[in-house]
Amino acid sequence: MKNAVIGNNKQKANLIVLGAVPRLLYLLQQSSSSQQLRTECAVVLGSLAMGTENNIKSLVDCHIIPTLLQGLLCPDLIFTEACLRCLRTVFISPVTPVQLLYTDPTVIPHLMSLLSNSQRTQEYITQIFSHCCKTPEHQTVLFNHGAIQNIAPLLISASYKVRMQALKCFSVLAYENTQVSMTLVNVLVDGEQLTQVFVKMMQRDQPVEMQLTAAKCLTYMCRAGAIRTDDSCVVLKTLPCLVRMCSKEHLLEERVEGAETLAYLMEPDVELQRIASTTDHLVAMLADYFKYPSSVSAITDIKRLDHDLKHAHELRQAAFKLYASLGSNDEDIRKKITETENMMDRIVSGLSESSIKVRLAAVRCLHSLSRSVQQLRTSFHDHAVWKPLMKLLQNAPDEVLVMASSTLCNLLLEFSPSKEPILESGVIELLCSLTQSESPALRVNGIWALMNMAFQADQKVKVEIVRCLGTEQLFRLLSDPDANVLMKTLGLLRNLLSTRPHIDQIMSSHGTQIMQAVTLILEAEHSIEVKEQTLCILANIADGNTAKELIMTNDDMLQKVKYYMGHSNVKLQLAATFCVSNLIWNEEDGSQDRQDKLREMGFVDVLHKLTQSTDPNLSDRAKTALQQYLA
Repeated sequence: MKNAVIGNNKQKANLIVLGAVPRLLYLLQQSSSSQQLRTECAVVLGSLAMGTENNIKSLVDCHIIPTLLQGLLCPDLIFTEACLRCLRTVFISPVTPVQLLYTDPTVIPHLMSLLSNSQRTQEYITQIFSHCCKTPEHQTVLFNHGAIQNIAPLLISASYKVRMQALKCFSVLAYENTQVSMTLVNVLVDGEQLTQVFVKMMQRDQPVEMQLTAAKCLTYMCRAGAIRTDDSCVVLKTLPCLVRMCSKEHLLEERVEGAETLAYLMEPDVELQRIASTTDHLVAMLADYFKYPSSVSAITDIKRLDHDLKHAHELRQAAFKLYASLGSNDEDIRKKITETENMMDRIVSGLSESSIKVRLAAVRCLHSLSRSVQQLRTSFHDHAVWKPLMKLLQNAPDEVLVMASSTLCNLLLEFSPSKEPILESGVIELLCSLTQSESPALRVNGIWALMNMAFQADQKVKVEIVRCLGTEQLFRLLSDPDANVLMKTLGLLRNLLSTRPHIDQIMSSHGTQIMQAVTLILEAEHSIEVKEQTLCILANIADGNTAKELIMTNDDMLQKVKYYMGHSNVKLQLAATFCVSNLIWNEEDGSQDRQDKLREMGFVDVLHKLTQSTDPNLSDRAKTALQQYLA
């Protein structure tokens, strides 16, 4: 059987169909079977596992995993190695549920104890760990069973395969895991710090796979906060190594992995973005990622074309991600990116690609560039980026929607030339529907974009926003559990209630509800920012001609304003005092009556007290308000 199935997928499938697997597993478990027979069974099973994904499914369905794990209790080394080799092959297949490694809590500690038996057991077990560590829970289980202490010595093993698998283990253990990363920093391997061992593994004379994986380990430790971003092992070793991986002489797979890891490394750090952007002409080097597959006529090799096609979208995705990360903070880098050959056209075509991952990466890149006033005014306008963006917003999955709507928020800022054409394309309906999403991020973006749209907008746009959003939804958003949604909704309300005719018009139709919402917010437990924004809205209402009566006839609201004038927080005192100023301003009809009423309610005494404030803005504002009484 063994000789028949080696390298022959058809024969493997035939044997499985004929029911060989349960029989082999039965013989493997019998104590009456000789050691040699049991070992041969494990070898044949291992060979069957080397076949197609369907073969693996059949093996898993026959409960091969618990049977082989049981076999590991046997003291015979050659037999346990055969079991481990087969387990390794089964577990590295994408169709095997990794959870099967964790079902029995005694398995992981037993595997740890087998690590010292031979180089083969070390290679297979670390390979199993690195493939089966997929979640924070898995990381914790392995960490708690001493993975770090047991695997660290393997980094200096005589066998390259063992060193490599141990390194892969550390990269999956450290990913987004502060506990593991903080522990790794203090580990010594043969008297040398682990970070230094990783640095040596990134040297150019090491195999590329090793350089890349070591760079990933240091990247993940840095992102988890265990290594500072200005540490020399990051700036002088990891970053240059990853930039090197992006160059033409590497395989396409390596270039993808290098670019994605580099994007992740520098995402939160502007200094690393600046250093990377000036290393080895990285910005220009990435332009090459868009040139696959190369023109078909030049490719005589069909296999090569197939390979290029397969990796073409991964390359584009990686390049977009890296551009997004590079350009997320620095204006000069963004300029460099948009000036790279055909870059804006590439992003625009990326937005409508068939691969969802490429679309997401392209919109991330666009979002990053849209943070630039200059780019919004120039390249975004020249390429009418808003058109494909609006198309992308129709029925996209949530993660794409979040990025696309964030970008739209920036395109709707008042200095963006795209604002007008977007308004005419019927975007208000779309944004209002986003505010009803289950996802807080989408609700925030929908309301944020409406807030930007309402800023200094003409009456027609404001009326359309209120009509389309509907007062019910507006007030639902004002009691949203997400603080960001609440802040942006208040921002929208503040922008809607600016300039007198607009204030009076909106308050005449929705005044009672708006006053009710303001009362609720001022009475509830909210942050200083929320209350300040709410008092600013009240100050805008107080600036209306007819609208201010809604405050003047509401003694409860006036008491609240007075309370906030005496609050311990200066921001709230300023906003409340501004509201009073607007109510008693001289040049307006009925100002005398309003002044008298507020004097009776004790506002003048409070204003006198505020003129003594140590905050110069507050004392000035109080003095300005008092002058209205003298004029």
